[in-house]
Amino acid sequence: MNKQQLASKIWETANSMRSKVDAAKYKDYMLGFIFYKYLSEKEEEYLKSMGWEEEYNSQLNEDNPDIVENIRQNIGYFISYDNLFSTWIKLKRDFTIANVTDALSAFNRLIYKDYRKVFGGIFDTLGGSFSNSSDTVANKTKLAKDIIYLINDIPMNSKQDYDVLGFIYEYLIGMFAANAGKKGGEFYTPHEASVLMSEIVAYYLQDREKIEVYDSTSGSGSLLINVGKSFAKYNKNPNAVKYYAQEINDDTYDLTRMNLIMRGINPSNIFVHKGDTLKKDWPLFDDDQHIEETYERVRVDAVLSNPPYSHTWAPSEHEEDVRYEEYGLAPKSKADYAFLLHDLYHIKPDGIMTIVLPHGVLFRGGEEAQIRQKLIEKGQIDTIIGLPRNIFFGTGIPTIIMILKKSRPTNDVLIIDASKGFEKVGPKNTLRSRDIKKILDVVKERKDVEKYSRCVSKEEIVANDYNLNIPRYVDSSEKEENWDIYATMFGGVPNKEIKELNKYWDVLPSLKDQLFNPVSSEYSKCVAENTDEIISKNKDVIEFKETYKKDFDELRDFLTNELIEKMDTINIEKEEEIISDYIFEKTEKHPLIDKYTSYQLLDDVWNKIHGDLDTIQREGLAAARIIDPVTKIKKEKGETIETRVGWEGRVTPFKLVQETYFKDEFVKAAKIESELNENNSELNSLIENLSEDDFDIVDTDKTSFKATETKNALKKVYENIEIPGMEYIDEYLSLKGKKNKLEYQETHNQIQWSKMTPNRDGTYGKNAFATLIKTFQETYEFEEGSYEYTVKKADNLLTRNKELDKEAKELKKELTVKTMEKINKLTDEEILKLLKTNWIKPIVENIHGVPDSIIKELIAKVKTLSNKYKTTLVDIENEIKEAEQSLIPMMDDLTGNEFDMLGLQELKKILGGN
Repeated sequence: MNKQQLASKIWETANSMRSKVDAAKYKDYMLGFIFYKYLSEKEEEYLKSMGWEEEYNSQLNEDNPDIVENIRQNIGYFISYDNLFSTWIKLKRDFTIANVTDALSAFNRLIYKDYRKVFGGIFDTLGGSFSNSSDTVANKTKLAKDIIYLINDIPMNSKQDYDVLGFIYEYLIGMFAANAGKKGGEFYTPHEASVLMSEIVAYYLQDREKIEVYDSTSGSGSLLINVGKSFAKYNKNPNAVKYYAQEINDDTYDLTRMNLIMRGINPSNIFVHKGDTLKKDWPLFDDDQHIEETYERVRVDAVLSNPPYSHTWAPSEHEEDVRYEEYGLAPKSKADYAFLLHDLYHIKPDGIMTIVLPHGVLFRGGEEAQIRQKLIEKGQIDTIIGLPRNIFFGTGIPTIIMILKKSRPTNDVLIIDASKGFEKVGPKNTLRSRDIKKILDVVKERKDVEKYSRCVSKEEIVANDYNLNIPRYVDSSEKEENWDIYATMFGGVPNKEIKELNKYWDVLPSLKDQLFNPVSSEYSKCVAENTDEIISKNKDVIEFKETYKKDFDELRDFLTNELIEKMDTINIEKEEEIISDYIFEKTEKHPLIDKYTSYQLLDDVWNKIHGDLDTIQREGLAAARIIDPVTKIKKEKGETIETRVGWEGRVTPFKLVQETYFKDEFVKAAKIESELNENNSELNSLIENLSEDDFDIVDTDKTSFKATETKNALKKVYENIEIPGMEYIDEYLSLKGKKNKLEYQETHNQIQWSKMTPNRDGTYGKNAFATLIKTFQETYEFEEGSYEYTVKKADNLLTRNKELDKEAKELKKELTVKTMEKINKLTDEEILKLLKTNWIKPIVENIHGVPDSIIKELIAKVKTLSNKYKTTLVDIENEIKEAEQSLIPMMDDLTGNEFDMLGLQELKKILGGN
């Protein structure tokens, strides 16, 4: 499975196994064990490179100092054979929690002196969690065992595998943060915001051979990880980046180090410090020897940080602190500018910093206003990006990203209001790929975009008393709905409102006259009701679609060349940008097309393509013939069990193979599924017919019918039906002898003899009458919405669903076998054909469908405008008068007492009657 699928599976399994373990502690366990697995396999990889064979494993212990020293000096630590992660797996039932605690203790003792700052105490959080737990040894052992067996699936044997590991680690950190509650997620900067900040920094530094980056409140280290990945697009040297980080909390301090180390970063390029950034300046050249006389600050190329918002601090302790002497001290209750000035102090004269801050830093007064004024006067605030609310974990307040530089050619400030660009995912708002791309482009090009961004001169900011509040400079508010008084009274469409659609009329000039006829210099009339047809058949609309399609005629060939022909060699991280540049170049010719909408259409498909390409580059094209089990986690007798529930192609989707090679069976299966869905939808609606007294036939959640109880209820309903001629049936069955029965049949037509099957002698037995009664009951029509109707309908649907379920399972089983056989035998040519369908077809269809969505949007706007003034107030007034006049004669037919009649008489006067 690809890294996204594997990460999702591990998270799902971890969640199901967590049981009563505190979520924060479980995070420490999971992430700590993954890191230990990484270090173990890193050592094994080193030993293999030195020609180590399994037969020597017994010598891999502290009794062989030469081996120990060799390993320590080369990788920075030593793990004996007994303590390797792979050995834990081999122990199976003999594994105990003592294996873990002994191994962690030995690890810390055997770190090489030159690596102590990187590895020292890195497992304190993991080891402490077990040591301090009051749980039983058996429960601790079970918890540790569950986790190590779960993460054993993570591959770590090649560079690509380490990429997978890094992805999974970051994925798990993000999921733990998202599920950690209000305060628990503050250690993590959401991936989308982290990518945005990192891309900005990497673009600015792209021409440098080597860079140093720093995060003063590092949390999980995600900002540093992402800036390293972003810079790698421009510089392939794995040692081109030095990483500095400071973190105050023990567990997140360990998390930063683990995260950086597992990305394959050389430990000599990692400088992580535990401490309070505001209390004690860092980074320093040699923290262990720090004394004021030898103090020399480290200047870095970039600082990225997401400090705690409006944090309290002690400014009185920093009156002589060199970090703040140029600008002043932030107020005691809000340390936002203290963090900012600390970061600014550590960037080089040609460096850059990005920092996440609360919106208030832009306009609050007092000490903050004085600091803000000095930053503006020095021209060091480069860009302000207003973000959507509720985007960061732990807070829903509006936030910004501020970009600062010490040396700038201009002193203007680029202000971007990106607060409207997001999608809601669960309880949080999330930046979409299109939103990130748009912000990045505006930052790179430093351009004005209506209702989105503006470069504001220093003079204008000074005139606004150094207030940087975004709405003062960029009005991103939606245009308020207004109503024209004349059109409201008399009808017609104001020309000024038609003019608001000028972006469409400029591209489709003949269309406006087809839709609207002028009735005066200020008003027009909508021509016809068939707006859809007029717009769809307009010559300019047809030409617009054809021209667009022609511009993208070569898109399929371009994608085939990029993704299929070069799949083994392309830089996956850069490829989306190459494709988006191609699409942007084509869309530039079409002013009606929003290129960022097109980018999102590409990105929606890209994650799947990215995962497949990653797998193929690691495993070769043969990965498209591999089938993986789909598993589900469940609890049985207190044990967590992973069971297989199906199969899926590692690269080749079952659905695609079935649509391509087994279409008839696929269509049949789809029809069954569709009918099941319709039936289930109808069953859900039937529940609404039931009263509280009838809920015994549905489950406790009142979401589905119980089959047995429904069938029993139906039997009772049938028993209450009055069967026509029932007394004659009883009389007939009481008769003796064939002759009597035949005579009775001749003289009693109250019984429907023709609807039954007679015996050989022409008479009828009990079974025949039972069938007649059953048929009558089953065809009896109950009043729709009644209890009886609901029970009968529900039983019929449940019976049909049972038949469909059986048919679906048999068909699925047959189709699965055929699909697996086909995937296993796919030729290279067939694989490439399927990849084109799976990767290229959706991109082409999405991009080709853009003009249709534009025209659909225009149709909706025209209809809204046409309907807005369709019914005038004059029309409404006339309708009211007509209604009043028709009401008056009806009132003459009313009767009542003396006072009622006087009241009615007065009402008639008001309505205009005599």
